[in-house]
Amino acid sequence: MNAETEKQILELQKKIESLEKGTKDQLTMVVFSGDLDKLLAAMIIATGATAMDTKVKLFFTFWAIAALRDIKKKKKGKSFMSKMFGIMLPKGSTKVKLSKMNMGGLGTGMMKSLMKKKNVASLEELFEVAGELGVEIRICEMSMNLMGFSLDELIDYPHMEVCGVGTFLADAGESKVQLFI
Repeated sequence: MNAETEKQILELQKKIESLEKGTKDQLTMVVFSGDLDKLLAAMIIATGATAMDTKVKLFFTFWAIAALRDIKKKKKGKSFMSKMFGIMLPKGSTKVKLSKMNMGGLGTGMMKSLMKKKNVASLEELFEVAGELGVEIRICEMSMNLMGFSLDELIDYPHMEVCGVGTFLADAGESKVQLFI
């Protein structure tokens, strides 16, 4: 091996070491979709990764935020547009629908029935397990403001906070794995 090749190998090794030092055993995921099947996938991946000792941070934005709404909580004093978003979007995880084959709710009902029959955790159960395992949920402040949602109308979740995209990008920058669902 010549001196130039050895020098290039050493430089590559240094770059790899610096990249490895900058990342954590962490998974950061953008949860964008408000569809049942995609939310299930996000929560199954999140709980699975946490069970494997990987720190997980979920960044809920746009349509996914509706799944975090608490059906029992109501917010007074909303603007007309905020009220319209509240009416048009599902109120909570029990109201989200499949992305495909929904068939006016029939497909969603069939999927939930099959999940129960096959002992697959529901979305609500996955949120509960995720909370127990320490999965962090960060909610996009801009999306919340656009849709007129506030933290006090969302589910009670032990590791939830509102943040901006900069916080998500910082988390993603130090994560070994980044996903978008």
